[in-house]
Amino acid sequence: MEWRADLSVLFENTADGVWVSGPEGRILFWNRAAETILGYPAAQVVGQPCRDVFDGWDCNGNRLCAWPCPVKMQLREGEMVNHFDMSTQTKAGKAVWLDVSCLSVPNTQGQVPTVVHLFRDVTVAHQTEVLVRERLAAGKPTSKEEKEEEEDLTLNSDLSQRELQVVNLLRAGATTAAIADELFISRTTVRNHIQNIFSKLKVHTRLEAVAYVNQIAQRTSAPVAAPSVETRRRAR
Repeated sequence: MEWRADLSVLFENTADGVWVSGPEGRILFWNRAAETILGYPAAQVVGQPCRDVFDGWDCNGNRLCAWPCPVKMQLREGEMVNHFDMSTQTKAGKAVWLDVSCLSVPNTQGQVPTVVHLFRDVTVAHQTEVLVRERLAAGKPTSKEEKEEEEDLTLNSDLSQRELQVVNLLRAGATTAAIADELFISRTTVRNHIQNIFSKLKVHTRLEAVAYVNQIAQRTSAPVAAPSVETRRRAR
């Protein structure tokens, strides 16, 4: 089945960014959320090779956007492609991390497929995770003065991936209900994660937890991006 313009109705109003790349790797469709996340209007990118627009890399510094496209090659062979994080830039040159999922449009066996890519901005979650792990890896201060200075700014235990996601959403101002909807978990599970975060960070309120993480960011001079438009929208 070839990509058809009327199928764009399925993706035009989704909150996730969506782009469709044809068999030759050119962008066939670009929705409004993609415009919001990356700053490129559809008229500027449709018809362009997606590798030129994204120039994506993974967290290990490996190029993801190339030709032939590795994602298309996997899908052509009938392999599943798990969602993945990709580093790219907005039109304004701001570095962002995207979580990308791929859907292959059915076509003749063995042909390079048309691929629907759904993505969301996960820059804050990625940078928060890196920040916390770097802080933990830094080790304990050696001198008495350093210990006194850093005493209130160390994490007593590593946060799980899910707890880091919850902290990220707390920083965006998300309510318990909003976090549950975003992560597809129950409100009770969200409350349990928050209590675990409080215990590990030795804080007592959400505001204290957010302030703690923000203070670590300021003390270590690590760049922590503002919550994305989509994250702020979900938090309301």
